[in-house]
Amino acid sequence: MSPPRILLCGDVLGRLNQLFKRVQSVNKSAGPFDAVLCVGQFFPDSSELLDEFMNYVEGRSEIPIPTYFIGDYGVGAAKVLLAASKNSANQGFKMDGFKVTDNLFWLKGSGNFTLHGLSVAYLSGRQSSEGQQFGTYSQDDVDALRALAEEPGIVDLFLTNEWPSGVTNKAAASDMLVGISDSSNTDSTVSELVAEIKPRYHIAGSKGVFYAREPYSNVDAVHVTRFLGLAPVGNKEKQKFIHALSPTPAATMSAADISMKTPNTTLSPYTFLDQGSHSKEAAKRPSDSVSDSQYWRYDVSQKRQKHGGGDGDKMCFKFIYSGSCPRGEKCNFRHDTDAREQCLRGVCLDFIIKGKCEKGPECSYKHSLQNDDSQRTHRSENASANRSKECWFCLSSPSVESHLIVSVGEYYYCALPKGPLVEDHVLVIPVEHVPNTISTSPECEKELGRFQNSLMMYYKNQGKEAVFFEWLSKRGTHANLQAVPIPTSKAAAVQDIFNLAAEKLGFKFLATKSSKSSDGRRSLRAQFDRNCSFFYVELPEGTVLSHLIEENERFPAQFGREVRYAN
Repeated sequence: MSPPRILLCGDVLGRLNQLFKRVQSVNKSAGPFDAVLCVGQFFPDSSELLDEFMNYVEGRSEIPIPTYFIGDYGVGAAKVLLAASKNSANQGFKMDGFKVTDNLFWLKGSGNFTLHGLSVAYLSGRQSSEGQQFGTYSQDDVDALRALAEEPGIVDLFLTNEWPSGVTNKAAASDMLVGISDSSNTDSTVSELVAEIKPRYHIAGSKGVFYAREPYSNVDAVHVTRFLGLAPVGNKEKQKFIHALSPTPAATMSAADISMKTPNTTLSPYTFLDQGSHSKEAAKRPSDSVSDSQYWRYDVSQKRQKHGGGDGDKMCFKFIYSGSCPRGEKCNFRHDTDAREQCLRGVCLDFIIKGKCEKGPECSYKHSLQNDDSQRTHRSENASANRSKECWFCLSSPSVESHLIVSVGEYYYCALPKGPLVEDHVLVIPVEHVPNTISTSPECEKELGRFQNSLMMYYKNQGKEAVFFEWLSKRGTHANLQAVPIPTSKAAAVQDIFNLAAEKLGFKFLATKSSKSSDGRRSLRAQFDRNCSFFYVELPEGTVLSHLIEENERFPAQFGREVRYAN
């Protein structure tokens, strides 16, 4: 069976006539192709192109092959996407795209799906501090992709709108990049995600140029990643906006084939030390080869305390950042407790890794090693403070979006999500950094009940009912209970819709019917196992649906957000 044939496209900007004319031409000369994947802004920049765009959306013009997009912003986006969200055909779990019209699919939020055998992951929208229904991604979207990175298997294609920070190889960059700032239309969150997901191909738009980077090695993985930045459709400089690709799915490749590297393979741009520092370390360790050095994150010359199975001065980044490593004693790199302690004391990871921080004065972390022995007695306090700094939901964090906060209680607060599913979508969040709302104290549970009752009354006054759901990750992120209002007329169908979505993923919910909300949550506490991830939803009529995720089960962290029941 031949590999799938995919066309990749940059910012469409509503120029669908030009895009599909080119697609038909390429399809005729080099096809047939199976699909078009579009990155960057898909909708028009101005109303002048809206009529042309709507001809395709409303079926007056034909879309020749299945086309997927993630750039859900621009003129007309809200109207088109709201209609797609309400379409009954898009109910259930839709990781593989909401159907907008024949052969046109919107990849919403974030997710991972299989396209002609290829594993495709995506992050829709752009980073924004403003809560918008369309065009931006949320922390939930990011967390879902982080969870994906922990799952087995290799992602073939990763689609983002904005470029990752630091991806360009300035020593070998093409003339097209001259004068283009590395920070314009780049996103450090995308850099972090692509370093964790380690896709075989990363495709992005939004920067206005075409750029094909040399393949680079990934930390703790045998395969390489190739980055493609695509220019906009119809750009005046006539830079490449469409690119053909025919990759063999990683799932069908042999270990030898997947690990092949071309001679121009570089180190990862996300872990590369500055040239001077790298040269000095190379002089200290003349026996290290390039193929070996590409797998270490950073090293130090002084002796460190070691708890993993690592060797020499090569240290495990996952252990330093999170305090744990899934490979345990089998990890080839050092689990360095001193470096971990520096991280807990608030030292900037970029400073630890690279010896400098690219954020400059905007960075809220420390840029010197903290060697005060008196701080050791307050290690847990330091850990908590640092964790709060990093967390989007901790009230003490500089990253908290305070303008979205609606109400603050003693144990919980209510906030609007950055990426709401519908109007009046609310998050109920613990004030303390706790991993779930199920195993909290009785006082916390009582206050949570009061918040839920208030929201239910508020929704009922608008002719709506409340659906509450929570994803409990065994990795223990900051808990948030999501409250989504739905029309009362649709409340009776919600359970069937969730069951349908579960069936598509190959599992069945455990259903518990209770006359009181407190009884339902008591049953959840009895089911919950801290060693497993867990998902539950509280339905309007008192039924609680729950699912305990097994060790090797692939369960999307965005499940609750992606089930289409709210509109």
